[in-house]
Amino acid sequence: MTTEERVDQLVRDADPGGLGMMGDLGGVKHTLLEDIMSESLVRRSAGSAPRRLWVRRFAGVMTAAAVLLSIVPASMVLRGQGEDDGVSPIVSAGAGAGAVFSPLAMEAAERSPRLLIDQSGWTVVALSEFSENYGVIRFRRGGRELEMNWYPAYVYADRYSNQRVDGPAKSVQVDGWRADVFQSLSGDFTVLLRPRDNLVVEMKTSENWSRKDVDRVLGDIVRVDARTWLAVLPAEMVMPVRERAAKVLADVPLPPGFDMAALEEIGVSDSYHFGAAVTSRVGCGWIAEWQRARASGDEAGVRRAADALRSSHGWRVLRDMDKAGDWPEVFWEYADEIAAGTLRPSYVPGLDCR
Repeated sequence: MTTEERVDQLVRDADPGGLGMMGDLGGVKHTLLEDIMSESLVRRSAGSAPRRLWVRRFAGVMTAAAVLLSIVPASMVLRGQGEDDGVSPIVSAGAGAGAVFSPLAMEAAERSPRLLIDQSGWTVVALSEFSENYGVIRFRRGGRELEMNWYPAYVYADRYSNQRVDGPAKSVQVDGWRADVFQSLSGDFTVLLRPRDNLVVEMKTSENWSRKDVDRVLGDIVRVDARTWLAVLPAEMVMPVRERAAKVLADVPLPPGFDMAALEEIGVSDSYHFGAAVTSRVGCGWIAEWQRARASGDEAGVRRAADALRSSHGWRVLRDMDKAGDWPEVFWEYADEIAAGTLRPSYVPGLDCR
């Protein structure tokens, strides 16, 4: 079954009536994260090209396949190591320890596990939008990757049972946090941290790790405060949302009544996820306007909405994102339907229209 088919099946399971009434369905939300983010983003051979994924946002948790965005190694922040001039590279390349973070960014960081690899050479290469105790961050050094997924604590028993299928667990500790290591039949490792602060963290390696590699990295993982965690991220990720949105929307026509203030809820995420979240709201706004105009016989309004959505093929943000993942393809599919005068009900979960 393809990724698209798996997502479609999950959407149907979540909303069999096709009504788009998908509130806090924690189990389905968890399944989406497990099936798409954990497997598709991590389980690939070292050196292979990133997969182009078809991923639909569901209940505001995940938007699309992550685009790689290399930034400053965590060790530079944690150890305060600078270059020859004695100034840490974080000052110019990342947000920096002295940066001012928004209350929303601080709140999001406080809700996350805030685990970093304090070992030279590791960089953060992807960070998903996260909310409601869900999120994904991925680290890379050379050909190895380590992805950390976090979920609400109530999924722990289920995650533990799933991992036991491949064999018994071996107990370890991650900066004093009790955990268990599992090795799958394919050779990759999963480290499942015990519930703490209403969270459970699941770490997954790429396929070219040995157990010694795992133990070495686990020994260098540290839990930091919210400000330190944010300081490791690229400045773009933690800049004011309206400033980020202004760049994304520079050539994007906005639907009537578009609420820029509502974009604040998107939070901290990499460029791909942020772009998908913003364009999701724009697309849903134009679809609502198109539906309103059709229902009221406003032909000019129908044409205006259709033209706006048709123009999405030229939006810079979507064209840039199309190099990394399939969110633009999802968006353009529904935009083209509108231009042709039709629209499937699946646009609600497909574009995360709320």
